Amino acid sequence: MRTVSQQTIEIVKSTAPALEQHGVAITTRMYERLFENAEVKAMFDEAAQRSGEQPKRLAGAILAYAKNIDKLEVLGPAVQRMVARHVETGVQAEHYPLVAEALLPAIRDVLGDAATDEVLGAWGEAYWMLADILIAAEAQTYADNAAA
Repeated sequence: MRTVSQQTIEIVKSTAPALEQHGVAITTRMYERLFENAEVKAMFDEAAQRSGEQPKRLAGAILAYAKNIDKLEVLGPAVQRMVARHVETGVQAEHYPLVAEALLPAIRDVLGDAATDEVLGAWGEAYWMLADILIAAEAQTYADNAAA
């Protein structure tokens, strides 16, 4: 599993106020980018997208991650809910690069000059650390389900 540096933790934590203010705009833009892939779009609940519930939930999850990146144990229950939902909808490891390719540019689209290369680099590292956690937990759940 990947880890992140103390500098990355500090940068990610420092972005929490911007995420509180602009998180839904970032996730809405991320989904616009992500849904250019029709196969990925089909994996999502269309009603939750239209209502804005999905972007709102993801924005909340990203904010919680930013605030707790240095104490991930706090996020355990939320991670388990995410894993269960991902397994239910068929998320696979190969989907994670697609999300990264949509999320990081969405941050820059919304935050503009505040999304420096340093901020995006830190969020790229933070994203992949969390993605590794989710991928491993999802793989275990898929294996457990297949064995049952």
